[in-house]
Amino acid sequence: MEFGPHLLLATLEGAVGAAVLALTALGLSLVFGVMRVVNVAHGEFYMLGAVLAWVVATGVGGHPALGFLAALLIVPVIAAVIAALADVIVLKRVDYDPEATIVATIGLLYIMQQAALMWYGPEARAVEPPFNHRLAIPWFEWGENGFELYYPWGLSTTSYKLFVIAAALVILLGFWAMMTRTKIGLIMRATQLDRDTATTFGIPVERVYALVFGLGAGLAALAAVLIVPITQAHYLMGGDPLLLSFIVVIIGGLGSIRGTLVAALLIGMSDGIISVFFSPTLGKILATLLVALVLVFRPQGLYGKKPA
Repeated sequence: MEFGPHLLLATLEGAVGAAVLALTALGLSLVFGVMRVVNVAHGEFYMLGAVLAWVVATGVGGHPALGFLAALLIVPVIAAVIAALADVIVLKRVDYDPEATIVATIGLLYIMQQAALMWYGPEARAVEPPFNHRLAIPWFEWGENGFELYYPWGLSTTSYKLFVIAAALVILLGFWAMMTRTKIGLIMRATQLDRDTATTFGIPVERVYALVFGLGAGLAALAAVLIVPITQAHYLMGGDPLLLSFIVVIIGGLGSIRGTLVAALLIGMSDGIISVFFSPTLGKILATLLVALVLVFRPQGLYGKKPA
């Protein structure tokens, strides 16, 4: 395959990764932005989403679309409820102290990971996609007869991968509408700006924190449900999403939703393209180096605010 078609194929793979990474990192950025809590267990909620997607899809049976739809509706809610309970039972008890919450979420990480190992097992298991038609992608060239389209061998994608990109865009637009056009979004933004002032105006801050922590976990689980038909569910799969989400949040700016989306597009696309042409490890190395450069030359991130 020539370089041009190969680059287009790598770009499509990167777009799928960027779409899923945007959802995952958005949950982490939301939790930190509103609660000022670093959720080290965020990757395990992603893992939980993938594992539960397999459980629900297998349990429903029948056509793969039925199991997938059930997982898409049920799994994020389960993850959100578990996260909200963890907030009430654990994080609230330590008064959301930054150092204590890091330790608490590390403990939550190991609890969830080992629980998945005991209950789900060490095997990697696949979820059958609801549809997976192979789609040939045309390429162009300027030949003797002028502009011509042709179909290079191997240049194709699947309908499900395009669905993942479209679904992520719809979810991100819905999240934006919720944050900017609804009362609950206004309450979350008010709590983010000043917790004490929000409490003075009668906003139940602790309930908002539980909602935000659950929503962040739900977004991670939703991303996992979308990607698990392409990859596989495994009890150790939370590490890479957590690392990439932290990279995205640091580059975009801690607590900045806009910065998170821009950085997710940058990191997701570059990681996908580099993985296709070179290796996935090189993509992670370059992303980590980019974080180091951002911390040196722009510590607040692309869209973060400088400390007063």
